[in-house]
Order: sequence, then C-alpha cells, then structure tokens
Amino acid sequence: MLLRKYEMLWRPAFEAYAALAWALAGGWVLATAAMGSHPAWIAASLGGLCTALALLRGAAAFRVLRTRASLSGRAIETMTTADLLRRWGAHRQDAVFLGSGFQWLPEHSQRLYELKKIDFRRLAVPRALRWLLNVAPEPQPEREMGLPFIHGVEVTESVIRVPRDNLDGNLLLIGATRAGKTVLLRSLIFQAVYRGDAIIIVDPKNDPDLKRILLEACACAGRGDRFFEFHPAFPERSVRFDPMYNWSKATELASRIQAIMPPDTSGSFSAFGWQAVNVVVQALVDHEERPNLVKIRRYIESGIDPLLKRSLERLFEREIPERWRTETGPFVRRAERGELRGPEKTTAPDLIGYATYFEQRLQPVLARERIPEALQAQLAVFHHPREHYQKITANLLPILSMLTTGNLGRSLSPDPLDIDDPRPILNLDKVVEQRLVFYMCLDSLPDKAVASALGSILLADLAALSGIRYNLQVRTPRVSLFVDELSEVINEPLVQIANKAAGSGVMTTCATQTLADLAARLGNEAKARMVLGNFNNLVAFRSKDRPTQEYVVEQLGKAYIQSVSGSYTTHTDEHLAEYSGSVGTTLREALEDTIPADVVGKLPSMQFFAAVSGGRLYKGRIPVLVPRAAAPAPA
Repeated sequence: MLLRKYEMLWRPAFEAYAALAWALAGGWVLATAAMGSHPAWIAASLGGLCTALALLRGAAAFRVLRTRASLSGRAIETMTTADLLRRWGAHRQDAVFLGSGFQWLPEHSQRLYELKKIDFRRLAVPRALRWLLNVAPEPQPEREMGLPFIHGVEVTESVIRVPRDNLDGNLLLIGATRAGKTVLLRSLIFQAVYRGDAIIIVDPKNDPDLKRILLEACACAGRGDRFFEFHPAFPERSVRFDPMYNWSKATELASRIQAIMPPDTSGSFSAFGWQAVNVVVQALVDHEERPNLVKIRRYIESGIDPLLKRSLERLFEREIPERWRTETGPFVRRAERGELRGPEKTTAPDLIGYATYFEQRLQPVLARERIPEALQAQLAVFHHPREHYQKITANLLPILSMLTTGNLGRSLSPDPLDIDDPRPILNLDKVVEQRLVFYMCLDSLPDKAVASALGSILLADLAALSGIRYNLQVRTPRVSLFVDELSEVINEPLVQIANKAAGSGVMTTCATQTLADLAARLGNEAKARMVLGNFNNLVAFRSKDRPTQEYVVEQLGKAYIQSVSGSYTTHTDEHLAEYSGSVGTTLREALEDTIPADVVGKLPSMQFFAAVSGGRLYKGRIPVLVPRAAAPAPA
C-alpha cells in the first residue's frame, strides 16, 4: 500500500490550459445569460461551477510553476551581526541558529531523484514570472559553484534552529575549501560568545574575518575585555599560555606530552618518552617546582644530574641532617681521585660520591617507604647508559624543541617573576572560570609541525581539565571548543574530549575537509571513522572526495523512492478486425539513499545538508556573517 501520493512537478503546467478553458467557459455562460439565452439561476450555477474549477486547476498550475521557479536556486546572502541576532530569535540560550532552509522529507528525495533524469534548465521560468509567483527574486548566478536545483526542491524556507542541548553530542562540519565551513563556524562562535560560554578556538589559518567577528561578538555581549589571543608569529600581541598548569596527578603531564609525540609502530619509543618526562616531572614536583616545557626539555636534553643531586641532598637533610656531609665526604674524595666512576666521564665527582654513599650505606638501612619513588626513578635514569638513553628519547626532543625555542618557549613556559615581560599569563583553568574568549592561532602555513604540536598540547590540556571537572561533577560554566582543520591537530586527547567531555560541560565543534585527511593523520580509514563516530551531529557542505561523500550519505540514511514504468502492447491477427492492445502503468517503491552521493559534490557554496538532533535532516544555507555594529548587549 502506497502511503505517499505520487507527484510529478517537473513538467509543463498543463493545469493552466484547463484553468483557462474553464475560465472561458464560465465567461461564455455569463455572457449568454446576459443576452437572455438562459435563466439566471442556471447561468449563476454553471458560472460558479466553471469559476471554481478554474480556480482549482489554476491553483495546481500555480504550484507547479512556483516549484519550477525555485529551481533557479538562491544567491549567496550576507548578514550583519544584528541580522544574526534577529534571526536567532528570543530563545538564544536554548537554541543554536544554523541558517535558513527546510526539513528534508521523503518527498524532497523523490523530487531530487526525478530532477537527475532531466535538464533542469528547460524548466526555468522568466525573472518577472518569479516575482509574480512570490519566489526569491535573486536566483543563483551562473558564476557561483554548484547546482541550484538542489535547494530548489522546496519553495519555502524558514530559520533552522536546533535545541542547544542536542548539540552536546558534538558537531562535525565537513566540506571542501571555500564551501562554507568557516562561515558557519564564525556564526556558531558568535552565538557561543553572546551566550556567555567560555570559548576556546583553535584556528590553524589565522582567519582575519573570524577575529573581527570575535571582537564584535565580545563587544556586543559586553565582554570586550575578555578576548585574548595567542599567535606564535606575533608574540608581542599575544598572551603567555601555560599548557602544563592544570593537573591533579603529576603523571598527567607526561601523558600530555606523550599525546603530541609522533606515533611509532611498536609503541616502545612512546613509552620511553613518557617515562623520561615522568621522571623529570616527579623530581620537579618533589622539589616543589612547577613543571613547564622549558624545564622538562632542559633535564631530558642535558641529563638528570642536577635534579638527582638536589634530591639526594634533600633526603640526606631529612634522614641524617647532622652527619651527612661528614659521611659522604670520603666517597666524594674517592670519586675525585678516580676510584669511583659514574656512568659518564663528565659526571660530577660529588654526585658520584652521593649516589654511591646512598646505595651502599643509607639505602640498606632505610625503610622502603622512606625512600621517595621519584628518587629511585632518577637513580635508574642516572645509571642508564647515556648513549642509549638519547636514542630512546630521540622522538621526544624534537617535539620539546619546537615548543621551547625562542619567543615560543617564553610564551609557553611563562615566568611569572619576569618583570621585563608584561604580557598576561593564561591557563585553561583561568579561561574557563572567568569565561574568557581564548583564540589560539596555530600559524600552520609557514610551520605545520609546530602548529600541529601547539594545537595538540592545547587539546591535551583541555582533556585533563575536563577530567578534573568530571571528577568534581562540575558542568558550569559551559565550555565551547571550536577546532578548524581537525586533521592538523587530531590526537588521542581530542578523541577523549569528543567521547566523554560533554559530561563536564564541554561542547565540541570541529571542521575538516575530507575523510582522507583524518585517515592520513591517524593511519587508516577505520580509525578516522572511529573518531567521527563520536560526533552525533553532522553538517555537510560540498565535498568532491568520494569516500567523504559516501560517509555523508551514510549519515543521512535512506528513503523510499517511487518510480513509474509504462507498457504498451498491440496484437493483430490475420483479419484486420481482430485487433487488440493494452496500456499499463506500474508504480514501484525502492529503498534508496536519501541523497545520491554525487549530489554532495554539487552543492552550491554556503549550502549544506545537516543531520542533527538524533536523525532530523535539513537542507540549509548559511548567510555570510560580516562584521558591523550590531545590537546592544543582552540584559
């Protein structure tokens, strides 16, 4: 049983001829009645019937023509921030504005499949007629990319608003360059700023329009003093940012640096790198020093010796404060004479003496729990052959060097006591608690490696902060994370953020170009799909990559598409009078993709398909947001 009536709108408006005929018939009846040819009541009845049928058939013709007129599409629009606030509406705390469009239903899929069979340009209507039919007067110009009829399968459109809570399951924007991802990202960021969220933005490209929108959004929302920027190419206008500030266990800092290390097939080098960082961090914490990237690099690169010496002296002062100098003296003198040897020729004699005294005299008499674990780990590194230690940490030092060289080192490892550097110092805990707007430009075009490391360590820091908030059951203030060019910074912490951080009040929005970009970064397509599986909401712009098109189509689901087939047969025997024939029409339904995959590659710029709110499909357009003086701040 067919529950949906079959329709065919892509044809001439034959109903218009019938409407004209009925109108002429009604006029003829009224004219003959005026001449006295018929009684008045008969003329009135027939005239009314003809008029009603003319209106009925005219309405059908109007619908066909109006739908055909919409096939010319709509030109790209612009909107100011004031326009955005007006379209967003009164429920700004409860809804997210995506653009203008309509909910995609099975009848729209049916119309789209029918349009693929014909040349839609033959159905175009003149511009003047578009105005009479009350269709958008600005069709899509020929110079704009994409096919206009995709959006033209529906004449009317409305504002697309999605309940804000439905986006807690994360939002993925996917599409080719210049297709509209960044335009929608600007709109979403403006709304998040206006709502009062804590904002964290990772922008690899240094988009000047995005920055202008951010500044205007902060001004509109009364948050003009809460915008802070980090830019590695312009340290003079950037804040200093400490990505090692937030932690509840010292091991988190080692995991944070491990997250930005290049992957290795065996995993052994990554594990050695984690252990090397952890030893340094544990030692610094034991000495009541705050770890930072510069200190970690210094002690991994030059050796653990200074930290170990301080750790041993600290232990001696605690256990044998009055006699340790006297008892260690002979061991130091033996080391000076060469009777005791360290792991390296350059090892200081006093450190060799201290270590030997501890291992031979003090360690055997001390209870195990009185010897700090950090000291034992340092001694293990101290006795490790230096050449082998450098080999196993070889993939760690380049990452640390990227983040600690020159101005970037002073920016990421800030010294609060440096009176010559007046730049403010930020950390993510401060960004969240004070509801700041933190814009991190990665500057990836001139230096992709450093940009990737920067973005990765920021995300690792946010994952740690989310874990702390989750443990404390803290969900406010809400945090809106926006990541452009996802493939450049994707790492395990970001996967954890997308997977679990919603419970700590973090809403993640990421943008990427193709599935292949993520697959290249993560190693294979299976891992890329695993990552994308953490995004419950999808907005897909134009994409020319076939695997990406297929992924989008999978998310949009399937619909029953009707098809009509006809048959015509004739049969004639020997006698001409014995002639027979038949005409048949068959209507079938088949389950097909809601959107043909190739249509995703033909979308006009700034237009998208969206699968949000657990299965609701929308076809929409996003106007280009341009900076301009906007509405006053919210009460």
